[in-house]
Amino acid sequence: MGRILYGVHGTGHGHAVRALTIARHFADLGHEFLFVSHGAGAAILRREFPVEEIPNPATPIRDHKVALAATVYSNLAVRSRSRTYINRILQIMERFQPDATMSDYEYFVPRAAALAGLPCLSVDHQHVITACRHPVPWAHYLSYLATALAVRTFFSRARDYLVISFFQPPVRPGVRARILPPLLRETVLRRQPAAGDHVVAYQGYTTFKRFLPLLRAIPSKVAVYGFDTEGSDGNLHFKKNSETGFLDDLSSCRYVVCGGSHTLISEALYYGKPVIAFPIQGAFEQFLNAFYLERLGYGRYFTRLHPRPEIIPAFEANLIDFRRNVGQENFCGNPEIFALVAQFLREKSLTY
Repeated sequence: MGRILYGVHGTGHGHAVRALTIARHFADLGHEFLFVSHGAGAAILRREFPVEEIPNPATPIRDHKVALAATVYSNLAVRSRSRTYINRILQIMERFQPDATMSDYEYFVPRAAALAGLPCLSVDHQHVITACRHPVPWAHYLSYLATALAVRTFFSRARDYLVISFFQPPVRPGVRARILPPLLRETVLRRQPAAGDHVVAYQGYTTFKRFLPLLRAIPSKVAVYGFDTEGSDGNLHFKKNSETGFLDDLSSCRYVVCGGSHTLISEALYYGKPVIAFPIQGAFEQFLNAFYLERLGYGRYFTRLHPRPEIIPAFEANLIDFRRNVGQENFCGNPEIFALVAQFLREKSLTY
């Protein structure tokens, strides 16, 4: 069996959850994993696997918007020490002796792998931006171009790409990428969807409290996650973050109100739940997720920081259509993803 050095972007939970799902599957088959990550990602992965902490360029969020100046500073600070961090990873490789490397939107591992002559497989969602063409609205076209340039410049040094996405546009000619349905954690797959009366609301950044008046306009109980508090306020029932409690509520709710996270939207769609999405302003990947959510008839998205309560009855009037559209698609790509990762680990490349 092989040894895999796996670089994982540490901002948020989605990258680490996806990498952990892959590592658990292949560790059960006898493979050994060592992760390179930081922040929340390192904390999640360290519960089950060894982790070397090395920072990556980050995207700070404030008041549901990308903090541009802080993002530029973070990127410059990390990249100014690129040689130091790459040398550290090369030393880790010398000690660990990996047979292959993998990356989930991580900056340094693919670069070190190229210097060491090791194959690297990228498994993430962000490369859907560069691997495919998109009918982007003109108002978001400059953001699209800037984000695509950043993805290509900073995070596109792997040999092959598995792009995980609930929407699957055609791959650009000549791009070494496969587009696959979402990769779902085992705890999601163990639950069966049910038709409850409540709504689930989740915000990954507690600074965005402006959508609470919108939630109060929902004519049913709302289970609110992401604010790290407990208690009730009218129809709003704030709950502490808990994987078990959250997935129980998610799998049995009427619909979901959230940001533009690909992981959460994918899990909601797997359970057959329509989604209202409020993507973070300035985060094009989140906008693209929300854009396709509405384009494919799975829900609606809004970019206003002061959402109007009247959008709720309009959304609920279309729930039957949203559920029908969601029910026609496959939102679990685990078997195919595992098969292709196994092919890469065995042959050190993918076939297209």
